[in-house]
Amino acid sequence: MSEADKTWGIAHIYSSFNNTIITLTDETGAETLAKCSGGAVVKQSRDEASQYASMQIAERIAEAAVAAGISSIHIRVRGPGGTSRMGSGPGAQASIRTLARSGLEIGRIEDVTPRPHDGCRAPRVAR
Repeated sequence: MSEADKTWGIAHIYSSFNNTIITLTDETGAETLAKCSGGAVVKQSRDEASQYASMQIAERIAEAAVAAGISSIHIRVRGPGGTSRMGSGPGAQASIRTLARSGLEIGRIEDVTPRPHDGCRAPRVAR
């Protein structure tokens, strides 16, 4: 497949410690083509952020991408952000691995977790 024949999409992966949500958009990010979350694939709410649920979500998104004619994707990983817990949840790596194994070509993988550049004052130390 030549470079001109590739159709690009963006997989936005939001992975917290409570849930994992993947949204597939077109290359501009304006039109949502598919979305899926942990609650759609598992019954127990405690399992929504698990690696198994993330793999199932990524498989559904990969099927929707192929159905929409997308052959290559860029991945944007986002965590909860803030000052308390930095980084994404346990489902982010499993989602990326599953998307790569599904036959989609991976372009860029970037972390878009919001980072505070001058946040609120830290709470005082309890005595």
